[in-house]
Amino acid sequence: MKTTTVFVAVCLILIDQGARSRFLLPHVPDRVFPPVPEYVSNSTLDEEGDEYDPEVSPGLFQGDMALTTEFYNFWRVGIRFDVFPEKLWKGGIVPYVISPLYEPSETVTILKAIRTLSFMTCVRFIPWDGKRKDYLLIWPIKYPKGCWSFVGRFGGAQIVSLQPPDKRGPNCLGTEGRALHELMHALGVFHEQSRWDRDKFVKIHYENVIPQYKSNFDKESLENTTYSFEYDYDSIMHYGRHFFSKKKGKPTITPKQPGVKNIGQRDALSKGDCLKLNDLYGCLKNPKTRRKYYNICNFLGV
Repeated sequence: MKTTTVFVAVCLILIDQGARSRFLLPHVPDRVFPPVPEYVSNSTLDEEGDEYDPEVSPGLFQGDMALTTEFYNFWRVGIRFDVFPEKLWKGGIVPYVISPLYEPSETVTILKAIRTLSFMTCVRFIPWDGKRKDYLLIWPIKYPKGCWSFVGRFGGAQIVSLQPPDKRGPNCLGTEGRALHELMHALGVFHEQSRWDRDKFVKIHYENVIPQYKSNFDKESLENTTYSFEYDYDSIMHYGRHFFSKKKGKPTITPKQPGVKNIGQRDALSKGDCLKLNDLYGCLKNPKTRRKYYNICNFLGV
């Protein structure tokens, strides 16, 4: 079984690399400067409060999201495509290119994330054909390092930065979880704890938050919410207990509901993640496909 899995993975890589080799990729600089609100700076704290975390280290909006200042004023838990139709990947089709700089095992991890989203939703990731104007360019950017993405369709060759393993650890590619998280941002999904109703479910300990990052825990108003699924502690888009903490052991966010021990994870799509993405892209509107995707989300979501 293991041999078969490795063989299939290698075949996928060869096919993907073959597709990419036919086209000239745009130049990707080592340093990029995604537009972000002026106050945002850098952080090197992880969920434990004292170590490097590639998701919160880039210093972008809420750690890992690149936004224009104009768009920052209208951010959503899930982008309202009726307000920002240009942010929608048209027809749910997302062309992509994976950097040739990744090792084969790292490419396999990224492909697993892509295959997961393509199977669990009606969104379709397709290898870039060298012609489409808008596509994802999945690349190990050197600065800002870490796991980060623009939110929704930004236009042109759109970077999703996934830092490969190094001496510090697995970074963005230990499993497909962090790749899934950033690809969800690229599709237009924000963090779960930003929901308008989050105060019923979690407590934000502002006294433990690094002062310049308190705005990362802002929430949205009811009229800006784009889906009506229940609050999801298990979401791959939810912060962990110690995100942006001043000190190790000091939680910044804790659950209010009894019996809830864990919040946030970077392993797989939850049922809620699966449903919200299908909802944003209209996958649940068609009676013929609604039951299919509800069943997939219920059975395969964590």
